[in-house]
Formats: sequence, C-alpha cells, structure tokens
Amino acid sequence: MWQFEHKAALKGYRLIAGVDEAGRGPLAGPVVSAAVIFPENFILKGPLALINDSKKLSEKKRLTLFPLIKKQAVAVSVGIVDNRQIDQINILQAALLSMKQAVESLDTVPDLLLIDGKFTIDSAIDQHAIIKGDSKSASIAAASIIAKVTRDEIMADLHRQYPVYNFIQHKGYPTRAHKQAILDHGPCPVHRSSFKGVKEVAGGK
Repeated sequence: MWQFEHKAALKGYRLIAGVDEAGRGPLAGPVVSAAVIFPENFILKGPLALINDSKKLSEKKRLTLFPLIKKQAVAVSVGIVDNRQIDQINILQAALLSMKQAVESLDTVPDLLLIDGKFTIDSAIDQHAIIKGDSKSASIAAASIIAKVTRDEIMADLHRQYPVYNFIQHKGYPTRAHKQAILDHGPCPVHRSSFKGVKEVAGGK
C-alpha cells in the first residue's frame, strides 16, 4: 500500500497527498472528496493497518479508522459539490472539482498528489492518477475513508430532512427501494435531476 509513496519519495517528494472521492453513483446528495497527507516514513500499525479501499471495509471499521487517520495525518481536508452543481456540470466534472477543493483546503501544501482514477485535476501541483488507487496507495485509501464517512454523515442529515426516501439505509444509491420511493413521492430538492431514475420521474411530476 506504500509502493507509490515510496517511489515518489525516491524522486524527492516529501509531502504526498492521497486524493479520492465518494458518491459518484448515487441519485441524491453531494459528491465528497478528501485529501490526506501522512508523515514521511509513516508506518501503518495497530488499527491503522486495516486501511484499505473504503468500499472493502465495514461501516464499523471505517468509523474506527476515521478519527485515527485525522489524528495521525499531517493534514486532512474535504471538498463537497452538491447535487445542484452536479446537475449543472455533470458528475465527472463535479467529482474533479470536489477533489480540487479538497486539495486547496489542505492547511499544508503538498508537493505531489496521488489521485484515484484515471483523471488528474486542475492544479499546478505535480500529480499522478492511479486507476484503483484506493487499493494500491495507503494515502488514497485513507482519503477514500474520510470521504466516505463524511458523505455518509451528510446523507444521515438528509435522511432526517427527507425521511420518506430512507437515505440512512442506501445513502442515495439507486437501490430498488430508493427508486420506488422516488416513484411514490417524486424527487426531493437533494436528488440529482440529471440522473437516470430521477429525471424521468421529475419530468412526469
């Protein structure tokens, strides 16, 4: 999980930020990205040894790791782009924008970005896009956990505002129950009106 960080260190990079997003697929809510910088030569031990792609971890493990990552990292930040802007610029551009926001919100400026996926972001900082990076880089995996937990908390808040959609259960993803709730009640203000499964219903309401 440190292969990319070690290679970067050999090239002279010292402050390496892992960057990842959560929430590209849901029909509702924001896309959330996070950036995490670990100290040089940091070793994942104890509970932190569990750090991996957030999708491979249980909610309990993510919630355990979340405060530990924030405590041990040099810097942690998030970027959030809401459903309205997603509809305006499309989900890919919104995800990249949230990553840019996360990087620009770091209180320590990194000299290299390791970004999950195949796209880089609009930044003057050196960067390297890594496909499935959340399974290959500890820094990216840590960012994926921060982003996922942060987004889940947002969806829990939205559940309290719009309980008929049961966001607490599916976090806005297109489950059968969620799509049925949209059919039954119509979209709410946090649904992504440009997404299939929402726009068809919105057009008929």
